[in-house]
Amino acid sequence: QLQLVESGGGMVQPGGSLRLACAASGSSIEHYTMCWFRQAPGKEREGVSCIDMTGATRFDADPVKGRFTIARDNRKNIIYLHMNNLKPDDTATYYCAAAQLPVTAMMKLSYAVPYWGIGTLVTVSS
Repeated sequence: QLQLVESGGGMVQPGGSLRLACAASGSSIEHYTMCWFRQAPGKEREGVSCIDMTGATRFDADPVKGRFTIARDNRKNIIYLHMNNLKPDDTATYYCAAAQLPVTAMMKLSYAVPYWGIGTLVTVSS
């Protein structure tokens, strides 16, 4: 059973940067497409960035393109989300997720994703 634990959240000023990490255990992430989702207070959960099993294909949601970068290290069983030029609208709880789905499908079909972390809170405020 794959287990996921996020870390790296916190409070940052607009324009700042953070790096989130998601450590996996119980199984190797090399068998899964990995994604970051987020959910802001009062809003629905949305896909942020996804990366395929080998790291060759990435997909970013429009609001974060050019600012966020997803990466994975299959040997260490960890994925990352590098977030730059953060904006107040990026404030949310960020969740790591794993599924055996194509990248674009996983971004859109979060209800089909079987493995989730407990989330880490990112607050962007001056």
